[in-house]
Amino acid sequence: MTTTIGGKVGKGALWSLLNNVVLRLGVLVSGIALARILSPADYGVFAVALVAMTLLQAFNELGVSLALVRWERDVREFAPTAMTIAVASSSALYAITFFAAPAFCEAMGSPSAVGVLRVLCLAVVLDGIAVVPAAILNREFMQARRFFTDFAAFSVTTSITITMALNGFGPMSFAVGQIAGNVVSVTIYLVLCPVKIKPGWDGVIARELIAFGLPLAGASLLVLSVTNVDKIAIGALTDEVTLGLYLMAFNQSSLPLQVFSEAARRVSLAGFSRLLDDRQKLEDSLARGAGLLMAATIPVCVVLACYAEPMLAFVYGEKWTGAAQALQILAILGLLRVALFIGYDLLVAFDSNRQLLGLQALWLGAMLPTLLIGTHLDGIRGASLALLAVAALVMIPAFAIVLRRRGLKLGSTLKACRRPAIGGVLIVLSSFAVHEFVEGSFALLAVGGLVALAVYLPVVYPMRAMLPGRS
Repeated sequence: MTTTIGGKVGKGALWSLLNNVVLRLGVLVSGIALARILSPADYGVFAVALVAMTLLQAFNELGVSLALVRWERDVREFAPTAMTIAVASSSALYAITFFAAPAFCEAMGSPSAVGVLRVLCLAVVLDGIAVVPAAILNREFMQARRFFTDFAAFSVTTSITITMALNGFGPMSFAVGQIAGNVVSVTIYLVLCPVKIKPGWDGVIARELIAFGLPLAGASLLVLSVTNVDKIAIGALTDEVTLGLYLMAFNQSSLPLQVFSEAARRVSLAGFSRLLDDRQKLEDSLARGAGLLMAATIPVCVVLACYAEPMLAFVYGEKWTGAAQALQILAILGLLRVALFIGYDLLVAFDSNRQLLGLQALWLGAMLPTLLIGTHLDGIRGASLALLAVAALVMIPAFAIVLRRRGLKLGSTLKACRRPAIGGVLIVLSSFAVHEFVEGSFALLAVGGLVALAVYLPVVYPMRAMLPGRS
């Protein structure tokens, strides 16, 4: 049985990684095109709507999707009730959002974002329809079907967004393109889901689903509040241009998290949950997974930090170089976020709902004052430093303490991450020499990338023994 589960997890992880790599590369290319067409102010307007949508999606289905992945019961027993809860709650949230949009946008310093917000947040309703079939695909490790769905949705989203941007629709291009892609993904999810689901109701199951999912939904809302309160603070304390520059920096720093960590997270929760009864195997699996994840993530984050300004100038255009002061810091924060999301999934697998709520509340509580002070003193650079300080000095130690109290030993995981950490330090040291002797954005990127590869690969090459199928 363990071998079968391991095979499913491994196959699912490979398809999930392919999905993320291919789609994120597509997002990168389309993002470059849009950044050269649109202005930082356009990005700032979109950021206001995006914050609202992201926070709503954390809570719109009341956490029932996590029950679909976590519960060992027959999914056909509770999926109809889960869909009813998800659709009803997401529709109610959208109705509230529609009428609250003017007040929210005014508070964010961007009253022109109302129309964009109302269109973009339709994604919340579509997400309520899609969440059950998508969760079932994750539960069964059917990542090949998710790859097809996500690729089709991405193709529609990108083509519509770029076409509208070229025709002068500004930030509304993002909203309409996103909704069109969501319609495509919802349709395909419903068709490809191995269990044909339609809304239904069972009062007993509904109470169980809500009792299980609501604390996790609260934790997810706090997680996303943590990752969006920075945009709220910057939007309220600065202007649309500054917010647009910050959004560019934040998106670039999130690429490693999205490509590598999200691929792993699609199968990690189900995988961790099935290894809870064998703590040694869980610790070994965590060490191997975290080591390989860091080996892939660290060089990308460190290179982003070391070559932020030439990368932005060469890839996106000179108008975006103002984002470099934030990207240099946020790239390192992105690395810490990868580690923290691993800890989050472990605690979900342990059913540590209260601890998760406490940790996220601690994170948000520590961030709010430091973020406001940092933004007031030094704009987006001060905000970025505040976020990094809280993650490194408060949240990493807090997650480690909670996991150790659950009986999980982290020594082997830390040991597995030593080589990538050493390689990252070598990249930083080599970047000083590159900046000293090389000039020009393209030359800095080309030479810096080659030097980083040359100093990093020899250090992490022995980790090839940790790859699946090798020992």
